[in-house]
Amino acid sequence: MKQSKRLITYGGLFTVLTLFLSACSNQQIHRTPPTGFLYGPIYKFLGLPMQHLITWIAKLFGNPPNYGWAILIITLVVRLILLPLMLSQSKKSTRQQQKMAAIKPQMDDIQKRQKAAQTNEERTAISQEMMTLYKDNGVSMTGGIGCLPLLIQLPIFSALYMAIQYDPVLFKSTFMGISLGQTNLVITILATLTYIIQGYISLIGLPESQKQQMKTMMLMSPAMTFFISLASPAGLGLYFLAGGLLAILQTVITNFYYMPKIKAEVAEELKKNPPKQVVKPVEETVKPATKPKKVAAKPNANSNQKNRNSGKQHHER
Repeated sequence: MKQSKRLITYGGLFTVLTLFLSACSNQQIHRTPPTGFLYGPIYKFLGLPMQHLITWIAKLFGNPPNYGWAILIITLVVRLILLPLMLSQSKKSTRQQQKMAAIKPQMDDIQKRQKAAQTNEERTAISQEMMTLYKDNGVSMTGGIGCLPLLIQLPIFSALYMAIQYDPVLFKSTFMGISLGQTNLVITILATLTYIIQGYISLIGLPESQKQQMKTMMLMSPAMTFFISLASPAGLGLYFLAGGLLAILQTVITNFYYMPKIKAEVAEELKKNPPKQVVKPVEETVKPATKPKKVAAKPNANSNQKNRNSGKQHHER
């Protein structure tokens, strides 16, 4: 259920961003800034300020201005601003994973009974029992992972896209031989690979059951990066590539520095306060073994006949 909600959320964000980019691409032929009811204000309040910011940073690197380095600087600043939030969410997610592992036997019992439930009343009662289990043990239904970092970056994606598309100088600029205004397959593939590597590193140290649950979610980020970069200027792909490299660094810090500490903290907490038993263990009552009834043996006809014959012989004597 949690995984389905996350997939719907990420899928919705991906759809919105794709529709936005495809709508903006209709004006690429004449390269005129949008003036419509929806995209005009977005360009005015996001795209235009981003153009000025990129140009100002690019001029700091000499003449001619280096717009590629300006995009990388912006990526670094955005990631540094989001770093405390992302680390906080990573810590929460790790704590939730450890608590989930502690209540796993009870969850297995609930899931088994959910599959075997026949009526809606039974399913409702079992779902209520699962919610009580989560609540009493301080486990979040969302697993501690939110979409806030992606939501915060959506305006930056839009601003960067519009800045590159509608600034003629920025559109024609190059960085290490790559045209920032044109789509670039190499940048797209590299950006996608960084998020695949980041997803793989995030699975290190997790139990197999949790790895299976998270694999689908780990594929969402590379898929979104690939399709968005493929439909966008290389400048936006460069933003994703740099962001992916920083995400790998963040994941390494989380997995190899924070995770062992958090695991030890949660283990100590569980020693002092063991998981609350919400699911009642099913006790199988063993019926006492009943002694088999003694069945009276039926008299044998042959033996009766034999007895009568022996009696006759004895009488004749």
